[in-house]
Amino acid sequence: MTSKTAIVTGGTRGIGKAIAVKFAKNGANIVLNALNEELLIKTCKEIEQFGVKCTYFKGDISDMKSSELLIEHARKNFINIDVLVNNAGITRDNLIVRMSEQEWDEVIKVNLKGTFNCTKMVLKLMLKQKKGSIINISSIVGNTGNVGQANYSASKAAIFGFTKSVAKEVARKNVRCNVISPGFIDTDMTKKLSDEIKEKYKKIIPLGRFGMPEEIADACYFLANAEYITGQVLAVDGGTDM
Repeated sequence: MTSKTAIVTGGTRGIGKAIAVKFAKNGANIVLNALNEELLIKTCKEIEQFGVKCTYFKGDISDMKSSELLIEHARKNFINIDVLVNNAGITRDNLIVRMSEQEWDEVIKVNLKGTFNCTKMVLKLMLKQKKGSIINISSIVGNTGNVGQANYSASKAAIFGFTKSVAKEVARKNVRCNVISPGFIDTDMTKKLSDEIKEKYKKIIPLGRFGMPEEIADACYFLANAEYITGQVLAVDGGTDM
Protein backbone atom coordinates (compact mmCIF):
# COMPACT_ATOMS: atom_id res chain seq x y z
CA MET A 1 0.00 0.00 0.00
CA THR A 2 3.04 2.30 -0.05
CA SER A 3 2.10 5.72 -1.45
CA LYS A 4 -1.48 4.61 -2.10
CA THR A 5 -4.44 6.47 -0.63
CA ALA A 6 -7.41 5.10 1.29
CA ILE A 7 -10.57 6.90 2.40
CA VAL A 8 -12.20 5.46 5.52
CA THR A 9 -15.59 6.74 6.60
CA GLY A 10 -16.41 6.45 10.27
CA GLY A 11 -12.66 6.19 10.76
CA THR A 12 -12.13 7.52 14.27
CA ARG A 13 -13.32 4.59 16.39
CA GLY A 14 -13.68 0.82 16.48
CA ILE A 15 -13.55 -1.00 13.16
CA GLY A 16 -13.01 2.14 11.09
CA LYS A 17 -10.02 3.27 13.11
CA ALA A 18 -8.51 -0.22 13.06
CA ILE A 19 -8.81 -0.26 9.26
CA ALA A 20 -7.16 3.15 8.93
CA VAL A 21 -4.32 2.10 11.21
CA LYS A 22 -3.79 -1.19 9.34
CA PHE A 23 -3.52 0.60 6.01
CA ALA A 24 -1.25 3.31 7.45
CA LYS A 25 1.09 0.74 8.98
CA ASN A 26 1.51 -0.68 5.49
CA GLY A 27 2.34 2.67 3.90
CA ALA A 28 -1.01 4.06 2.77
CA ASN A 29 -1.94 7.70 3.10
CA ILE A 30 -5.30 8.10 4.84
CA VAL A 31 -8.33 10.34 4.47
CA LEU A 32 -10.63 10.10 7.47
CA ASN A 33 -14.29 11.05 7.59
CA ALA A 34 -16.53 11.41 10.65
CA LEU A 35 -18.62 14.02 12.42
CA ASN A 36 -16.54 14.56 15.57
CA GLU A 37 -13.73 16.96 14.65
CA GLU A 38 -11.90 16.48 17.93
CA LEU A 39 -11.65 12.74 17.32
CA LEU A 40 -10.69 13.33 13.68
CA ILE A 41 -7.75 15.53 14.70
CA LYS A 42 -6.65 13.06 17.40
CA THR A 43 -6.84 10.06 15.07
CA CYS A 44 -4.98 11.87 12.29
CA LYS A 45 -2.09 12.62 14.66
CA GLU A 46 -1.95 8.97 15.70
CA ILE A 47 -1.90 7.77 12.10
CA GLU A 48 0.83 10.21 11.05
CA GLN A 49 3.12 8.53 13.58
CA PHE A 50 3.41 5.67 11.08
CA GLY A 51 5.18 8.00 8.65
CA VAL A 52 2.29 8.54 6.26
CA LYS A 53 0.12 11.53 5.43
CA CYS A 54 -3.31 11.79 6.98
CA THR A 55 -6.02 14.35 6.37
CA TYR A 56 -9.65 14.51 7.39
CA PHE A 57 -12.99 15.82 6.23
CA LYS A 58 -15.75 16.46 8.75
CA GLY A 59 -19.07 15.79 7.08
CA ASP A 60 -22.26 13.77 6.97
CA ILE A 61 -21.97 11.11 4.26
CA SER A 62 -25.74 10.68 4.17
CA ASP A 63 -25.79 14.03 2.36
CA MET A 64 -24.77 13.78 -1.30
CA LYS A 65 -23.08 17.18 -1.42
CA SER A 66 -21.06 16.39 1.70
CA SER A 67 -19.94 13.09 0.13
CA GLU A 68 -18.91 14.93 -3.01
CA LEU A 69 -16.87 17.38 -0.95
CA LEU A 70 -15.21 14.47 0.88
CA ILE A 71 -13.98 12.99 -2.40
CA GLU A 72 -12.91 16.42 -3.67
CA HIS A 73 -10.97 16.97 -0.46
CA ALA A 74 -9.19 13.64 -0.91
CA ARG A 75 -8.40 14.40 -4.54
CA LYS A 76 -6.94 17.81 -3.71
CA ASN A 77 -4.58 16.27 -1.17
CA PHE A 78 -3.52 13.13 -3.06
CA ILE A 79 -2.99 12.18 -6.70
CA ASN A 80 -5.17 9.06 -6.80
CA ILE A 81 -7.76 7.46 -4.56
CA ASP A 82 -6.97 3.76 -4.47
CA VAL A 83 -9.36 2.47 -1.79
CA LEU A 84 -12.70 3.58 -0.37
CA VAL A 85 -13.93 1.85 2.78
CA ASN A 86 -17.60 2.57 3.44
CA ASN A 87 -17.60 1.89 7.16
CA ALA A 88 -19.71 4.67 8.69
CA GLY A 89 -22.93 3.41 10.24
CA ILE A 90 -25.41 4.03 13.04
CA THR A 91 -28.02 2.11 15.01
CA ARG A 92 -31.43 3.22 16.26
CA ASP A 93 -32.65 -0.02 17.81
CA ASN A 94 -36.31 -0.61 18.62
CA LEU A 95 -38.95 -3.28 18.16
CA ILE A 96 -40.69 -2.79 14.82
CA VAL A 97 -44.08 -2.02 16.42
CA ARG A 98 -42.41 0.77 18.41
CA MET A 99 -39.93 1.95 15.79
CA SER A 100 -40.55 5.50 14.67
CA GLU A 101 -40.35 6.63 11.08
CA GLN A 102 -37.40 8.80 12.10
CA GLU A 103 -35.50 5.83 13.57
CA TRP A 104 -36.05 3.92 10.34
CA ASP A 105 -35.11 6.81 8.06
CA GLU A 106 -31.98 7.81 9.97
CA VAL A 107 -30.45 4.33 9.80
CA ILE A 108 -31.28 3.79 6.12
CA LYS A 109 -30.01 7.26 5.26
CA VAL A 110 -26.59 6.84 6.89
CA ASN A 111 -25.91 3.13 6.40
CA LEU A 112 -27.30 2.64 2.90
CA LYS A 113 -27.62 6.05 1.26
CA GLY A 114 -24.24 7.07 2.70
CA THR A 115 -22.65 4.03 1.06
CA PHE A 116 -24.36 4.91 -2.23
CA ASN A 117 -23.28 8.56 -2.00
CA CYS A 118 -19.59 7.90 -1.39
CA THR A 119 -19.44 5.07 -3.92
CA LYS A 120 -21.06 7.16 -6.64
CA MET A 121 -18.73 10.09 -6.02
CA VAL A 122 -15.49 8.09 -5.82
CA LEU A 123 -16.32 6.10 -8.96
CA LYS A 124 -16.10 9.26 -11.03
CA LEU A 125 -12.41 9.26 -10.19
CA MET A 126 -11.71 5.51 -10.07
CA LEU A 127 -13.23 4.88 -13.50
CA LYS A 128 -10.95 7.54 -14.99
CA GLN A 129 -7.97 6.00 -13.18
CA LYS A 130 -9.03 2.54 -14.40
CA LYS A 131 -8.27 1.13 -10.97
CA GLY A 132 -9.64 1.15 -7.48
CA SER A 133 -11.09 -0.94 -4.67
CA ILE A 134 -14.32 -0.23 -2.82
CA ILE A 135 -14.99 -2.18 0.37
CA ASN A 136 -18.37 -1.93 2.06
CA ILE A 137 -18.75 -2.91 5.69
CA SER A 138 -22.03 -4.75 6.22
CA SER A 139 -23.00 -7.04 9.13
CA ILE A 140 -23.98 -10.60 9.91
CA VAL A 141 -27.46 -9.33 10.81
CA GLY A 142 -27.93 -8.50 7.13
CA ASN A 143 -28.19 -12.28 6.72
CA THR A 144 -29.73 -13.37 10.01
CA GLY A 145 -31.83 -10.41 11.13
CA ASN A 146 -31.93 -9.43 14.80
CA VAL A 147 -34.64 -8.55 17.28
CA GLY A 148 -34.98 -4.78 17.55
CA GLN A 149 -32.85 -4.13 14.48
CA ALA A 150 -35.21 -4.29 11.51
CA ASN A 151 -33.86 -0.95 10.27
CA TYR A 152 -30.19 -1.85 10.77
CA SER A 153 -30.62 -5.37 9.32
CA ALA A 154 -32.42 -3.99 6.27
CA SER A 155 -29.69 -1.42 5.63
CA LYS A 156 -26.95 -4.03 5.91
CA ALA A 157 -28.74 -6.62 3.77
CA ALA A 158 -29.22 -4.03 1.04
CA ILE A 159 -25.47 -3.46 0.93
CA PHE A 160 -24.96 -7.04 -0.29
CA GLY A 161 -27.06 -6.52 -3.41
CA PHE A 162 -25.74 -2.99 -3.92
CA THR A 163 -22.14 -4.22 -3.87
CA LYS A 164 -22.70 -7.04 -6.35
CA SER A 165 -24.47 -4.69 -8.76
CA VAL A 166 -21.70 -2.10 -8.55
CA ALA A 167 -19.05 -4.80 -8.99
CA LYS A 168 -20.68 -5.95 -12.25
CA GLU A 169 -20.96 -2.40 -13.56
CA VAL A 170 -17.36 -1.34 -12.99
CA ALA A 171 -15.29 -4.52 -13.40
CA ARG A 172 -14.49 -3.73 -17.04
CA LYS A 173 -12.65 -0.64 -15.81
CA ASN A 174 -10.56 -2.66 -13.33
CA VAL A 175 -12.47 -1.28 -10.34
CA ARG A 176 -13.49 -3.81 -7.69
CA CYS A 177 -16.24 -3.76 -5.09
CA ASN A 178 -16.55 -6.22 -2.19
CA VAL A 179 -18.28 -6.61 1.18
CA ILE A 180 -17.03 -7.57 4.61
CA SER A 181 -19.74 -8.98 6.88
CA PRO A 182 -18.56 -8.79 10.51
CA GLY A 183 -20.10 -10.88 13.25
CA PHE A 184 -19.97 -9.88 16.90
CA ILE A 185 -16.96 -7.59 17.23
CA ASP A 186 -15.51 -6.11 20.42
CA THR A 187 -16.44 -2.46 19.85
CA ASP A 188 -18.26 0.31 21.72
CA MET A 189 -21.53 -1.17 20.44
CA THR A 190 -20.96 -4.58 22.05
CA LYS A 191 -19.38 -3.13 25.19
CA LYS A 192 -22.84 -1.75 26.06
CA LEU A 193 -24.22 -5.29 26.32
CA SER A 194 -24.55 -6.96 29.72
CA ASP A 195 -22.19 -9.80 30.62
CA GLU A 196 -25.15 -12.17 30.51
CA ILE A 197 -26.02 -11.23 26.93
CA LYS A 198 -22.37 -11.39 25.87
CA GLU A 199 -22.07 -14.93 27.19
CA LYS A 200 -25.30 -15.88 25.42
CA TYR A 201 -23.95 -14.62 22.10
CA LYS A 202 -20.58 -16.32 22.59
CA LYS A 203 -22.34 -19.67 22.88
CA ILE A 204 -23.61 -19.38 19.31
CA ILE A 205 -20.19 -18.42 17.91
CA PRO A 206 -18.30 -21.59 16.89
CA LEU A 207 -14.95 -20.00 17.77
CA GLY A 208 -16.38 -19.04 21.16
CA ARG A 209 -15.41 -15.37 21.29
CA PHE A 210 -16.09 -11.93 19.89
CA GLY A 211 -13.84 -10.77 17.08
CA MET A 212 -11.47 -7.84 17.35
CA PRO A 213 -11.57 -4.72 15.15
CA GLU A 214 -8.07 -5.57 13.96
CA GLU A 215 -9.38 -8.84 12.50
CA ILE A 216 -11.85 -6.91 10.35
CA ALA A 217 -8.99 -4.61 9.35
CA ASP A 218 -6.91 -7.63 8.26
CA ALA A 219 -9.76 -8.80 6.01
CA CYS A 220 -10.19 -5.30 4.61
CA TYR A 221 -6.50 -5.04 3.81
CA PHE A 222 -6.64 -8.42 2.09
CA LEU A 223 -9.55 -7.39 -0.14
CA ALA A 224 -7.90 -4.06 -0.96
CA ASN A 225 -4.97 -5.97 -2.42
CA ALA A 226 -6.75 -9.02 -3.87
CA GLU A 227 -6.84 -7.93 -7.50
CA TYR A 228 -8.84 -10.92 -8.79
CA ILE A 229 -11.66 -10.74 -6.23
CA THR A 230 -14.77 -8.66 -6.81
CA GLY A 231 -18.47 -8.84 -5.99
CA GLN A 232 -17.84 -11.07 -2.98
CA VAL A 233 -19.06 -11.15 0.62
CA LEU A 234 -16.37 -12.07 3.12
CA ALA A 235 -17.84 -13.08 6.49
CA VAL A 236 -15.58 -12.42 9.45
CA ASP A 237 -17.79 -13.81 12.19
CA GLY A 238 -16.07 -16.70 13.95
CA GLY A 239 -18.19 -19.13 11.96
CA THR A 240 -21.52 -17.83 13.29
CA ASP A 241 -23.29 -17.76 9.94
CA MET A 242 -22.12 -21.17 8.71
